[in-house]
Amino acid sequence: MADPLLELLRTVTSFTPSRRDLSKAPWEAYVDWAIAQGLAPLSAYSLEYRLGPVGAPVWAKDRLLSVYQGTANDNVMKLVGFKNSVKELLGRRIVLVGGASFAESLYPHVAMRPVADVEVLVPKRDVEPLVNWLRRSDFRPEPGAGPGDALVSDGHSTIIIHGGLLDDEAEQEGLFRRALPARAYGASIYRLDLEDAVLAHVLLLARAGFERPFVEWIDLREALLGAPATGGVYSRPLDAEALGRRAKAWKLERALWAALAVARRLFPETAEAGERVSPALSLAVRELLGRSVVEPLSEAGRTTALKGAEGLRALLLTA
Repeated sequence: MADPLLELLRTVTSFTPSRRDLSKAPWEAYVDWAIAQGLAPLSAYSLEYRLGPVGAPVWAKDRLLSVYQGTANDNVMKLVGFKNSVKELLGRRIVLVGGASFAESLYPHVAMRPVADVEVLVPKRDVEPLVNWLRRSDFRPEPGAGPGDALVSDGHSTIIIHGGLLDDEAEQEGLFRRALPARAYGASIYRLDLEDAVLAHVLLLARAGFERPFVEWIDLREALLGAPATGGVYSRPLDAEALGRRAKAWKLERALWAALAVARRLFPETAEAGERVSPALSLAVRELLGRSVVEPLSEAGRTTALKGAEGLRALLLTA
């Protein structure tokens, strides 16, 4: 028997939801969890504009819709502020990663995907020059950045500047060489190629032991499906050969296999695409990852993790 919470999740986060009776769905369990996990705006949009009268309680719709409206305003403020701060910067390669890239390349409307922080990737040598450039727009350095990274804030928005994602310089350079122009933000702004975007997403998930907001599984779902709802730069099938070659070079095969397995359990529509690009691992490794990563992370509504589980997963996935 299907988990009612998982079925509710699949329905209200689908870009093409099928109408069904949701009057007995576990709304009390879902709403608070969805808000905390970045799922509220997409859920609200589905209920308000796609599903029609399906029995959802008024209080649930109102709470989710208020988050949708707040997210729309917040995202516009952050993304327009970022654009204004970099639009005159020329001759650089600043690559959007994470939510700031996905919100309008994978989702039909930018309000559907909360952008907590704007994250960008630059060569290590460009971290400090970019920090200095952003000072012109009242962004000031803040503590909390990882090694080789920087974090700046203007008091309202935060920009995280990653000084590289990979240790291998040739692979790192390939990320910038293949990056696609994101001209709406300025002449120096790019986004990762689709295969690189998937692998970078999986890499950041793995480094966090897959303990990231649940909306990031929606990101992966839409990237695997080829962003069918947007008709944009990511609206194409993944190149399995390129993805596999880069996953091996990045030593990311275990993390990719686990992420694809979680996505298939959560969203069965990704099964075909996921299986086509899934790395070949030994049975023993698959069983270990299945027990320690895939099974616990495939539970909708999960709010806690076993002590030490995050670190163990990160070790399994990135060692």
